Amino acid sequence: MRSFFKLMVGAVALASVAAAPAFAQAPELTPPGKQKKLPEAPAKLPRISGDKSKNLDFLFGALKAAPDPESAKAVEGRIWAMWMSTPSDTAALLMTRVKIAMEAKDVDVALKLLDAVIKLRPDYVEAWNRRATIYYLQNDYNRSMADIRQVLIREPRHFGALAGLGMILQETGDDKHALDAFRKALDINPYLERVPDLVKTLSEKIEGRDI
Repeated sequence: MRSFFKLMVGAVALASVAAAPAFAQAPELTPPGKQKKLPEAPAKLPRISGDKSKNLDFLFGALKAAPDPESAKAVEGRIWAMWMSTPSDTAALLMTRVKIAMEAKDVDVALKLLDAVIKLRPDYVEAWNRRATIYYLQNDYNRSMADIRQVLIREPRHFGALAGLGMILQETGDDKHALDAFRKALDINPYLERVPDLVKTLSEKIEGRDI
């Protein structure tokens, strides 16, 4: 498997190619009726306390060693809670408003709020990830990948961002790098929904079926 650095270089190179006029046809890449869905935080998150970095290291170890999907989901929820937490009351309030705006399908307001959060707290991983998700849903893959890169610089283990990167690469025809991204996401979180099937499909397509 290529290194993470090479994976992101490939993604940035793809973004440059995607800037060509033909990329304006990107919305057609999503078949009618196919819902675009990325890994996201559960509706209810557990309370967290203690040292964030130490807790995350422990939780990622527990996630990889989880014996079943139910156990993995519980650990995954705690990881999302860590990612969603911020010491800034202002950033937390703005993120609440982002959620309200998205529920109201007011994407422009959500993006403006996220811009404000990122300006206020550029170290806040989940603001970058949420904005990347919105750009992805809008088929704005250049901006989505740029934000994904910022997420992975700050948290290379962000399986949601890696899965999102894989989906963009797959939808834009770069199956090889998509497979790399999906495999890395799955190595971090073996119980990601849909991703094992995507890995199986792409590995058969690229590497051939086992004899």
